[in-house]
Amino acid sequence: MDATRLVINMGFSRGGWVSGFILLPVLTSVFGASNYYCDDPLLPSLPPSSFDSSSRFSSDHLPQFAKLKNRDGGGGWSPAGEDQRPWLQVDLRERVEVSALATQGRWGSQDWVGQYQLLYSDSGRAWRQYRHSDVLWTFPGNTDVDSVVHHKLPHPIRTRFLRLVPLKGNPRGGIGLRVEVYGCTYKSDVADFDGRSALLYRFNQKSMSTVKDVISLRFKSQQADGVLVHGEGQKGDYITLELQQARLILQLNLDESKPRRGSTRSAVTLGSLLDDHHWHSVLIERFSRWVNFTVDHHTQHFQTQGEEDSLEVNYELSFGGIPLPGKPGTFLKENFHGCMENLYYNGVNIIDLAKRRKPQIYSTGNVTFHCSEAQPLSVTFRSLDSFLTVPADLGTESFSARLQIRTWNREGLIVTAPLAWEPQQQQLHLRLVLQLQGGRVLLSLHSHSDPPTQLYSEQTVSDGQWHSLRVEMKGPQVFLTVDNQGSIISEAKHQVTSGKRPAVVLFGGCATSLPNLVCESGALGLQGCMRLMFVNNYPVNLLHVQQRTLGNYSQLDFDVCGIRDRCTPNYCEHGGQCTQSWSQFYCNCSGTSYTGATCHSPLYEQSCEAHRDKADRDKADPSGTYTLDLDGSGPLESTPVTCSQTEDKVWTVVNHDQMGPVRVRGSTLENPYTRSLNYSLPPSHIQSLVTTSLHCQQEVIYQCRKSRLFNTWDGTPLSWWLDRDGVKRTYWGGFLPGVQQCSCSLEGNCMDMNYFCNCDADRDTWVNDTGLLSYKDHLPLREIAIGDTNRTGSEVVFKIGPLRCYGNRFLWNSASFYQETSYLHFPPLQAELTLDLSFYFKTSTLSGVFLENLGVQSFIRLELSSPSSVTFTFDLGNGPVQLTVSSPVALNDRQWHQVRVERNLKGALLQVDQLPLRRVAAPPEGNLFLQLSGQLFVGGTASRQGGFQGCLRALTVNGVALDLEERAKTTPGVSPACPGYCNGDSVCHHGGKCVEQRNGYVCDCSQTAFGGPHCSTVMATAFDGGSSLTYSSQETLSGIRDRDSKISPVKEDAGVTGQSLDSVTLGFQTRHAPALLLVAQGLGRRYVAIILTRAGSMQIKYRLDEDKEPDSLSPRSPSLSNGQLHWLRLSREGKDVFVQIDDGLTQIFTLTSASALRPLKSVTLGKLSGSDIMDEEVVEAGLSGFIGCLSSVQFNQVAPLKEALGHRSSLVSISGHLSESSCSSLSTPNTLATTHSLADHSEKGGRGKEPLKETEHNESAVIGGVVAAVVFTTLCAMGVIIRFLYQHRRPPPPPVMAEKKEHRGSLDPHPPHPPHPYRTELEPHKSTMDHKEYFI
Repeated sequence: MDATRLVINMGFSRGGWVSGFILLPVLTSVFGASNYYCDDPLLPSLPPSSFDSSSRFSSDHLPQFAKLKNRDGGGGWSPAGEDQRPWLQVDLRERVEVSALATQGRWGSQDWVGQYQLLYSDSGRAWRQYRHSDVLWTFPGNTDVDSVVHHKLPHPIRTRFLRLVPLKGNPRGGIGLRVEVYGCTYKSDVADFDGRSALLYRFNQKSMSTVKDVISLRFKSQQADGVLVHGEGQKGDYITLELQQARLILQLNLDESKPRRGSTRSAVTLGSLLDDHHWHSVLIERFSRWVNFTVDHHTQHFQTQGEEDSLEVNYELSFGGIPLPGKPGTFLKENFHGCMENLYYNGVNIIDLAKRRKPQIYSTGNVTFHCSEAQPLSVTFRSLDSFLTVPADLGTESFSARLQIRTWNREGLIVTAPLAWEPQQQQLHLRLVLQLQGGRVLLSLHSHSDPPTQLYSEQTVSDGQWHSLRVEMKGPQVFLTVDNQGSIISEAKHQVTSGKRPAVVLFGGCATSLPNLVCESGALGLQGCMRLMFVNNYPVNLLHVQQRTLGNYSQLDFDVCGIRDRCTPNYCEHGGQCTQSWSQFYCNCSGTSYTGATCHSPLYEQSCEAHRDKADRDKADPSGTYTLDLDGSGPLESTPVTCSQTEDKVWTVVNHDQMGPVRVRGSTLENPYTRSLNYSLPPSHIQSLVTTSLHCQQEVIYQCRKSRLFNTWDGTPLSWWLDRDGVKRTYWGGFLPGVQQCSCSLEGNCMDMNYFCNCDADRDTWVNDTGLLSYKDHLPLREIAIGDTNRTGSEVVFKIGPLRCYGNRFLWNSASFYQETSYLHFPPLQAELTLDLSFYFKTSTLSGVFLENLGVQSFIRLELSSPSSVTFTFDLGNGPVQLTVSSPVALNDRQWHQVRVERNLKGALLQVDQLPLRRVAAPPEGNLFLQLSGQLFVGGTASRQGGFQGCLRALTVNGVALDLEERAKTTPGVSPACPGYCNGDSVCHHGGKCVEQRNGYVCDCSQTAFGGPHCSTVMATAFDGGSSLTYSSQETLSGIRDRDSKISPVKEDAGVTGQSLDSVTLGFQTRHAPALLLVAQGLGRRYVAIILTRAGSMQIKYRLDEDKEPDSLSPRSPSLSNGQLHWLRLSREGKDVFVQIDDGLTQIFTLTSASALRPLKSVTLGKLSGSDIMDEEVVEAGLSGFIGCLSSVQFNQVAPLKEALGHRSSLVSISGHLSESSCSSLSTPNTLATTHSLADHSEKGGRGKEPLKETEHNESAVIGGVVAAVVFTTLCAMGVIIRFLYQHRRPPPPPVMAEKKEHRGSLDPHPPHPPHPYRTELEPHKSTMDHKEYFI
């Protein structure tokens, strides 16, 4: 008996498994033949009868000629030209282990196979698709006739029959194939259980107590339920492995007493759809309370409950069922029905003992030692248009149909049958339709003269399990039966009648092109599997259907059920709930604090600084307790955090449970007083906060009287504190660890300069040694110990403040790349399932690779592909996929631009600045996992060609920031930091763009709804009921087509459909409803309207199709007409509309049209009149207008209030009374009101008003202007001279900030690039660093 050693991963570390080594002797055959030679050719000795095919081109192209390097006959196999689903099949004569395949084209021809898939079977009837990592595997084939393409299987298979399914042939020839299969013989011990039998393994002693166990087996079954392994002891120990709804459940209990009622057991579930009658492998490894449970290469690690380490089982271990003691043939649970092979318990071959009738094995019921292969054949309806038709005999004037279905879909046709024709045979009189509706079975009888008769099932059947359906109609009664439930009966007004027309029964979708069959045109069929199909008690012969000698079909896969469980394992992150259809899975992120296709993107801000910026925009208080996600998309859950705003910083404050002062007396060094601190955040969250923060500190207020901190003779600490890792620390201030000093010695102001701490002077009066701890790696303080308060009069009062942190040390962590061949390298990205990364760049070069990571078959590359384009390319092994975002303006403008990338199992997206993002969906089949093995190259490539030259900063991958500066310190051609005036924390808020200038920088606020030097000034206006403000868009002018043609490249991308995008932000405050907040109108009758209803709730009206009624969206919120300031954020991408009101969760709505509103005609705020909008609710709100305050309104790139308040646009017209406001009071004195546009207003201001006075002052004005010019010129000259002298004595001053005024000429001889609507900076932080600017 050969033995090997098994390595089991054991132990926990930080919630995950660490590697320990447990050596267990087990049989080599348990784990397959991976360590011995298994690569022999298997086909040379096979007879011609072992080869079969779907068709043949001629007698010279028979499947028997398909052996590798064969030149007999036609030199290989080729199918018939009309064969739409060809296959080549090989019978290997016995079950063998297959390890590899090799293919050639057909000799002497232009025929070969470019791609193929592999199916395998033990019986040649029920087939299984070859998959690797849950992906339907597609093998690359040949590109010529003679070359041999060899493929080692990622994991070997054990089978008798193989079927190769060509997917693609030579485009200039056809399909031709020669093949070889490699492997070795496979021997196994098999037992067949009939559902009423079991094997009992009896121990030599009364009970068996084990600390370690290994149980391994392979099984296959058609039944969804049944016990495979069971053992229990008198003290409550037990182990049970059973199938429940086609999933394996392992229950394990090591407690000495049976679990109390209501307590949870150690039950772990693995696998899905395991009743497919294909082999599945199981391995259970236990050492003490640590368990590895593996099903088909998926392993789950868990720890049993309780304190016991051993499993005690009395008398016996049963396999196949749980027999009732004293009652032979009686079982406690449903028995296993199927086959097991290679069943081992702790190295003992159970089936081998049973075959040799050893006394340790007792058999109950009928257990045989060969596997029964009888099972019903399945057919897969792989698309919504798949169908199968068979003739039916209605001569008995009754009808019945029964079948079993398996699907995830909740909708779809199952059976359609005509039951009665009019006497003239020209019109169908009665039709039966069996379908799924909402996951339930619906039976309908349709007649053209009467309403339909309908029967609904109570249970749902779209759960991926096999369900039996039966429909029967006898006379006027109709019966519907689902599974073993009672029949649902109804009376029908019509009966089945036979006629001259032959009846045809349809399974699946509606095939309107077929004769003699009437169904609803275009009705979609069921995607799923069917089997055991009967019509009028006659079975549907699927073999004859496949050979097209019976009925007709389209888009079916015979002899296989292709269903997949896409929710096992669950790829929805952060606790998202997974649901699925036949071809997709969906994630419900409700209650997870995350959003996105896989619940990957956080809903909450990552820091108090980011929340401050949001609060500034919302005019909310930045100080308070708010929910933050400290690690972004990382594993840490969102949590409440206290934010505190000071004059120049935003602090994150973490409190603890000992915030008050503590008085200490009577402690000694041997028996010190200790106090532990429990913080309001978990340790993992605190570590993330401290690591990412720029600065952290914690104040320790320490007052003492006749109590020392250090022994004055030898320096022994008498008091100390423990850092976050539990390490003893003895310094009491500053950021220099290891120095036994207090703050007074660091500042040089101790009361007695002979000591490093005031307390060490040992005075009878109260003294203070308060210090500020700021060495981040030691924070926060976990415990404090006081040891010298046992003398007379000795006393200490201390108070430990909260942990306080500010800034982001990685936000401006940057590196400058000078050479095309230079790069920084990091470990490979761990991005198999999900990858999100973001960074900022600035450059003046034409192109360059930002980053690249390679794998064996996969890779990712992100690059500046042209001066105005960023391209993300990735390959999962299915071929490269490319996403490109093109900007209307250059991106190599030496300004900062943000890049954001996300890839998950549902697709990928790319966004640059605020340009429309690009998406691509993942295919339903193919490799979905990104497996990268090489190093991550940042700023360059592995080939050292095409590298990036410029600056990169804030590179974050899956919520973890990469330290560019640290790597750059030791890398040639790369330097840490990236100087520039717009480096550091920008002072441009709300998306304002920081623009580099020669002598400073300016904030470009032109594409925001805010103003001021830093884009932080709120633009708000008070409206009364008759007030109206309308912005007339330039898009309706004649130049719109030229402008569209320039922007059009942005709208399209390879493989991605262009999406129509809208973005709306506005603040409002009112006590009146109904009210009109905003209307944006396009050409025709297309519009977007945002109103408040009479109840104060919000309604959003979208009419994007003139032929349809408007879509009405009603976001959930309390009354918004309560006099408080509210904020609306709306964005649309195609049909999807995302709405957030105040700080509520984002609500998602779906429109009926994805059309664009462009060209935009106008945007109106307040009262609406003279419009062609017909919607009653919009008209009512428009007539009521708006009474209150509107703030910072922005629709796409249009900011109407800002345009009006700036008096700078002829496109704004105002009616009624408007006044500038702060939205805290509804009236201010700055009136804007007229009934004309602001352009007309300015003209009237210069005409007809006191013209004589203006003439009299002309001469004085001229003289005054000349004098002012002379004085100004003299002062400027003096200023230049002084500045020149000053700069030669002092270093350059910090940057000068100036607001960018569009209506004034710039004094800068090198003006910045003109602004563009999409060029916005996303980081509203303030710089505290002085830099000398340079560009690369």
